[in-house]
Amino acid sequence: MGGTAVRGILPLSVPADDAAALLRDQVAAFVAACSELTDLELLAPARCHGWSRVDTVVHVRLGLEELLAAWVARTAEPATRDAASYWSGHPDGRDEDPVPHILWLRRTASAYTRPARAVHHLKVVAGSLTAALDHLAAGCVAFQGMVLSVGDLLATWVVELAVHQLDLDVEAPPTPGALALTRRTLEAVAGGPLPAGLDDSQAVLVALGRVPWPVGVEPVTHLPVSL
Repeated sequence: MGGTAVRGILPLSVPADDAAALLRDQVAAFVAACSELTDLELLAPARCHGWSRVDTVVHVRLGLEELLAAWVARTAEPATRDAASYWSGHPDGRDEDPVPHILWLRRTASAYTRPARAVHHLKVVAGSLTAALDHLAAGCVAFQGMVLSVGDLLATWVVELAVHQLDLDVEAPPTPGALALTRRTLEAVAGGPLPAGLDDSQAVLVALGRVPWPVGVEPVTHLPVSL
């Protein structure tokens, strides 16, 4: 791998200010969608295999905490991944078997006495992240064994939040800007466009295997993204 390039993945980089604006709006949209769900609705299955909706909430909250921690992990080293190549896998070769994480996430979510308390915890962390975005500084950060520009790191979380809002399977959609960036990211990973006949939500859901490809639409056969 040279620089941020990964074979078969198209380059994609997002300016820090643009990524921050998209993330701020998408964080608010995700929190609002979660806040509309009752305890029983939060216990229902999500679109991500093996997860409930409250599992999804906890996963996102943990990720936002990790993102906040990255704020102080500044580095003078050049970026090794961009907003698309980040999704090509972890350079440290961490285990890709999803089952241990699914079971760990279930145990973590079950520590809350009520699912709504997981949503409250999410709101607290989301508020801290939104405040941090008001003090954005350019540069690069070390994150999960990689180095990304601040803009590209924030862009990965725009994608993460948009996908997991779709996973909630609720009426409220992710923001249009977040969905558009998610589609661009998946197309960069795929090395070409997703079917033009699918809107952004449909394209994301089918490309990630959340729903079957529509009859008559040629599927993208190589999309190495685990979300």
